[in-house]
Amino acid sequence: MILEQAILDVIPGKQQAFEIAFKQAQVIISSMEGYIHHQLQKCIEKDNRYLLLVQWQTLEDHTLGFRESPEYQQWKALLHHFYDPFPEVEHFQLVQA
Repeated sequence: MILEQAILDVIPGKQQAFEIAFKQAQVIISSMEGYIHHQLQKCIEKDNRYLLLVQWQTLEDHTLGFRESPEYQQWKALLHHFYDPFPEVEHFQLVQA
């Protein structure tokens, strides 16, 4: 299993619109092959910061299967205009449970 992590800094004042758009976008990502689970959490200290965690079966399920799909273009259109700066996405593997 691979854990994708992204810190999403949303343009201040656009948090509510982002959350509404994310409700639509999560339907897209959850339908992708290799998708396991996701969660979106809101930062307590910074009102416009979110943490997105997505579990994938393999790294390629995210980097190739999702990111190179037509569905990713829909995801991008729904969400990418909310970010400033654009988030860095990292992937993690479990070392110890």
